[in-house]
Amino acid sequence: MPAKPNTAEGIEKMRVAGRLAASVLEMIGEHVVPGVTTEELDRICHDYIVDGIDCIPAPLNYTFASEQPPFPKSICTSVNHVVCHGIPSERKVLKQGDTINIDVTVIKDGYHGDTSKMYFVGKPTVLADRLVRITQECLYEGIRQVRPGAHTGDIGHVIETHAHANRFSVVREFGGHGIGARFHDEPQILHYGRPGTGVRLEAGMTFTIEPMINAGRRHVRILPDRWTVVTKDHKLSAQWEHTILVTPDGYEVLTRRGEEDFT
Repeated sequence: MPAKPNTAEGIEKMRVAGRLAASVLEMIGEHVVPGVTTEELDRICHDYIVDGIDCIPAPLNYTFASEQPPFPKSICTSVNHVVCHGIPSERKVLKQGDTINIDVTVIKDGYHGDTSKMYFVGKPTVLADRLVRITQECLYEGIRQVRPGAHTGDIGHVIETHAHANRFSVVREFGGHGIGARFHDEPQILHYGRPGTGVRLEAGMTFTIEPMINAGRRHVRILPDRWTVVTKDHKLSAQWEHTILVTPDGYEVLTRRGEEDFT
């Protein structure tokens, strides 16, 4: 069954977790500068999550499957051609012109808030600026499809259409997911598809939309660490993510940041 908080109390806990997750991304932005390591960004976020907002960093020691090693850090840091699940490292020093996705999931009172944002390290290239902007537009186009009676295929269709219209490709191996008391749940949110297909949305469902858009081909590979996903052609990738609640008349962005306006 799709992830669905059973009570008004559960939905309110999702709101709290979402706001707190958003605050991590608002906090970390000033630290994304040339010369900082992704390990340092992880430490800053970890300390803020644990000590600043009294939450648990959900990625730390998380694993999808028995053969996969636990994720060793508190956030994901995906730089340039890394699509998702990049592991922070003291060896990864950010330099002028890099792009980085910081993906944060916090647990508060047993419920998850999951969100990610793209950051530029100094001045971006023209291609990076355009890719990051179009990817965010893909996310927003997908969010606008959310309402009771719509289908998950409606979300994927508009994301894929907008990406392809701008000559970018959509990663198909990874997608959004139901979320609530569990980190990853049903329904799966594909970022491609056909209108009217997939799971029918109902008020109370909570899930992520998190398109991964590539500047080159859509194909990816997983590095030997079994976590880090990169583009096969080593061209840039970008991702934005929000946790969404289906409301009786539309949607609510639970991880909305202060600079965003969904009215």
